[in-house]
Amino acid sequence: MSERKEVFDKPPLDIDQLVELLKKRGLNIDDVTIVKYYLQFIGYYRLSAYFLSFQDGSNSNSRHQFQQNTTFTQILDLYIFDRKLRLLVLDAIERIEVAIKASISNTMSQQSNAHWFMDNNNFQTKFDHQKFIERLKNDIEQNKREEFISHYRNKYNSPDLPPSWMVFEILSFGTVSIVFKNLELQSKKKIAKIFDLDEKIISSWLHSISYFRNLCAHHCRIWDRTFTIKPKKANAYKEYLAQNNKLYAQLAIIQILMQKITIDSHWSDNLKTLIQEYSSIPIQDMGFPEDWHNYPLWKNNK
Repeated sequence: MSERKEVFDKPPLDIDQLVELLKKRGLNIDDVTIVKYYLQFIGYYRLSAYFLSFQDGSNSNSRHQFQQNTTFTQILDLYIFDRKLRLLVLDAIERIEVAIKASISNTMSQQSNAHWFMDNNNFQTKFDHQKFIERLKNDIEQNKREEFISHYRNKYNSPDLPPSWMVFEILSFGTVSIVFKNLELQSKKKIAKIFDLDEKIISSWLHSISYFRNLCAHHCRIWDRTFTIKPKKANAYKEYLAQNNKLYAQLAIIQILMQKITIDSHWSDNLKTLIQEYSSIPIQDMGFPEDWHNYPLWKNNK
């Protein structure tokens, strides 16, 4: 028997009512004007995700009550930290995405031909290759105004699809992750060797990073998130992936890949600077060890 569901009947509150609700729940508000501004342009519901760390949190009637002396500034700082962290993550993921696309496209094109992705022999037998090609055609159609797509269509009538290096420019990270996962084994091993990692590890990490990228792109809270899609624990990096459902593990695999694909990157330094700037935010909620910045992974890029 299914659980009986309730009817949602909560009335929407205006900005003044929301301010009074926060006061009633014990939040210290020094400047009402500032609070109203952020409620107007960020929204109560989005900010409420950052209330949780400062509230009772139990299942009692007081679960929404703020801990003593909690200020709106503390909540706003946490929100801004999370936003800056997402932007920093996206900066690294962009470079990882470009590197992965280039590595797959270059390897497979040189091994086979420029249109290797059209040959289902390059993929595992379980892969729905036809569905992939149909999705690819749809993606190309949606990007038909891209100069390189229109140039190919105007100049060539065969093959029907552009070469790999053009196709990979328009593929989403999620699709690239799926492509790698479903390549035949020897090809996966050859590509994984570029990154000095096992193909199963790369496949898992690409899936995790793709999911992480989507969270960041959709402005989701990441700072204390418990991740449902977790990176596999590579033996060489097991000390960084002990809690592979926490943010620290996600940042660690990004840094591992950044060390392999960039020269003189300062991404880890920027991460340290951000965490130092918001030193009041507990790093243990993100799975960070207390002395994380002293670990070799975070010292230098090369």
